[in-house]
Amino acid sequence: MRRTMLALTAALLASAPIAAQTIQTSATDRVIDQGTNHSEVMRIAQYLTDVIGARLTNSPGIRKAEDWTQAKFREWGLVNVHKEGFEFGRGWSNEKLAVRMVAPRPLQLVAAPLPWTPGTDGAITGEVVLAPLADEAAFAQYKGKLKGKLVLITEPRELEEATEAPFKRWSVEELAKRDFYDLPNGDGERPFNTARYTFAGKRDAFLKAEGAIGYAIMSSRNGKLVHGQNSQFQVGQSGALPGIEIAAEDYRRLARLAKMGGKPTLEIDAVNRFEDSDTKGYNILADIPGTDPKAGYVMAGAHLDSWAMGDGAADNGAGSAMVMEAARIIRASGIKTKRAIRFALWAGEEQGLLGSMAYVEAHIAKRPVDAGASGIVRYMTWSRAFPITPGPDHAKLAAYFNLDNGSGKIRGIYAQGNTAVMPIFEQWFTPFHAMGATQVSARRTGSTDHVFFDAVGIPAFQFIQDPLDYGSMVHHTDVDTFDHLKADDMRQGATILAAFLINAANSDQPLPRAPLATAPTPADQFYPFPESAH
Repeated sequence: MRRTMLALTAALLASAPIAAQTIQTSATDRVIDQGTNHSEVMRIAQYLTDVIGARLTNSPGIRKAEDWTQAKFREWGLVNVHKEGFEFGRGWSNEKLAVRMVAPRPLQLVAAPLPWTPGTDGAITGEVVLAPLADEAAFAQYKGKLKGKLVLITEPRELEEATEAPFKRWSVEELAKRDFYDLPNGDGERPFNTARYTFAGKRDAFLKAEGAIGYAIMSSRNGKLVHGQNSQFQVGQSGALPGIEIAAEDYRRLARLAKMGGKPTLEIDAVNRFEDSDTKGYNILADIPGTDPKAGYVMAGAHLDSWAMGDGAADNGAGSAMVMEAARIIRASGIKTKRAIRFALWAGEEQGLLGSMAYVEAHIAKRPVDAGASGIVRYMTWSRAFPITPGPDHAKLAAYFNLDNGSGKIRGIYAQGNTAVMPIFEQWFTPFHAMGATQVSARRTGSTDHVFFDAVGIPAFQFIQDPLDYGSMVHHTDVDTFDHLKADDMRQGATILAAFLINAANSDQPLPRAPLATAPTPADQFYPFPESAH
């Protein structure tokens, strides 16, 4: 089937030969020289991680990163360098967290603060009680039992054993398996249930009303890894009580002691700060001008924000550093392009791609989404809302490329179901086959900042990268630090990104576009019969 698609798309492109859409060999070699012999990608990544550290949206860390990244873009000679704001919510940071069991024996525990929860205002001590609160129905079971307690609110459970090595690179055979096409089935028309995303506020209100002094959840991974994720960033919706995540091994110990009547007691000392002087999140934008002001622009992006644990290295200091390095490479190589090239470092990705969504809404296209929806609710409903109304830059933006799968080397690219672009990308990868980049997959991939560009008809793509230990260990955890970044992989990635941007910015015609989406027809699945058919 794929050979047939490639033959058809190659025929359609016959009037604009692929060779004409590829940068000259001499220019490619200049890009490779800059990206390998003169690379600064790891210096960029080291500053973002070791010096600045975690970059939770609207935290002091990301404010420092906003200033530093703009300064670097200006240093390299980019123009129109600026911040572009969107309404986000509260700023928050953690300055200290100490969690230890004081009875039945003293023991230091591994834990993470939950963002947008208050501190303890000094050390607090309380007996641990296990009270899993999965939904509102559980409230009645624990009513009157939580006063003065530190509550374990998730059910302790054994986690699945690992079945693969924690560090992985794709084999040629595994890469080939990533090339498939998921047939759309009209599921986008089904209503989205928002109830589970509004439960946290109801749970917090119940705990506070019952007199609990704090709560804890269990880490979703073994190995003493903790994350510290939370979604209560909106003004007026922050956590009512101190909240922490406890390492799975420590959490299960506490639960066992509580169940056997051992009356475990915890001491928690958390210093958390809220920052409400500016509720806007900010995207960082910078341009390399094109030679033809009427030709539009191409774009590359990565999210600058991270969660509060670790230093946000693989997620997504790596992608941000490679995007910045691609900008430096292009400027240093002196290659001119017909279209302008814009670089974006997004905020609010971890809360639902909010920064890139804001850019799309301001410049590219709008969809009729509830103005009051925010966070994950807005993320889940945005692509289901029709019709799409193109904005001022819809015709100007010729392509968007994204990096957000850690520091693994680029092995290919997801074409997002855009079959016409596949032979073009295969040609663009040709100079980089020896570097391991070969696969062009028809597959759609999601969950990062190309999604909303793609959803409104912009040719928007995420690269395929070696997974390394991204999913198994570092993603969103306390060990997401510089040590897990691979320098050779990041030099390769930044070089390929720079070459793709130059190709897209200099091609005779913009990259082929998929049809602008309209409301899908529900899939022809008859069993069980839909309610309307009864």
